[in-house]
Amino acid sequence: MEKWRRSERIPIITKYLLEKPNTLFTMSFFAEFFRAAKSSISEDVSIIKHAFQEFGFGRIETLAGAGGGVIFLPRVGASEKANFLKEIEEKLSDPSRILPGGFLYMTDVIFDTCTAQKVGEIFAEHFVRLAPQYIVTIETKGIPLAFMTAKFLNIPLVIVRDGGRVTEGYSVNFNYVTGSSRNIRTMSLARRSLPQGSKVIIIDDFMKAGGTAKGMIDLLGEFEADVLGIGVLIDTEFPEQKLVSNYYSLLKLSKVDEQKKEVILYPHNI
Repeated sequence: MEKWRRSERIPIITKYLLEKPNTLFTMSFFAEFFRAAKSSISEDVSIIKHAFQEFGFGRIETLAGAGGGVIFLPRVGASEKANFLKEIEEKLSDPSRILPGGFLYMTDVIFDTCTAQKVGEIFAEHFVRLAPQYIVTIETKGIPLAFMTAKFLNIPLVIVRDGGRVTEGYSVNFNYVTGSSRNIRTMSLARRSLPQGSKVIIIDDFMKAGGTAKGMIDLLGEFEADVLGIGVLIDTEFPEQKLVSNYYSLLKLSKVDEQKKEVILYPHNI
């Protein structure tokens, strides 16, 4: 087989790392793949690491020893994060997004693939140190954000159903009270979806009083799951006291005024 040149090895190694973030690749894996010396692969990785660091594309970490290798960890720079959240803020502040009842239309933003990907990167960077095993969300609008977070953490996504589903076998059904409207709703999760005692992160698009998040925590308690944290794209300024405390939000919604056609929100936790 023809020997691979460095200019050919570097983009292929980069592709492997980007496609499987938070995954350890041994130097032996790449050495065998390219039929090259480990020292050559190590030099390739150093070049990639320097470039990623220089342009703020994420962290490339190398681990020494027999079980060592190289791993890519997503990272969003402070200025990039600030600009991204400012962009979302400007989109969502458009008065035409105000819906009857003081709600805000956000579906197009949440389901935009570029937006969902960047939110997933930010959440993954924030929660990676907790070493979660699963990402959990409730259908439906939180799914794109949770899916991308799971992708960048390279762990499975579990979706809690809003109501029961007879097609998923035995499920745990849980009644909960929404924090804002005080309505009683039902959520369910198939027993096969989540192993007992799993470490999980909850991801959702919006939080007002935190009733849905608390409901998910209580439901996950039936699986003896350890909820390490909660990530939401937007939470409201009021009520100030939420039903959950351990959460991380990216934007804070201060006011939606139907009469004045005014929306006030601002980046949070930059």
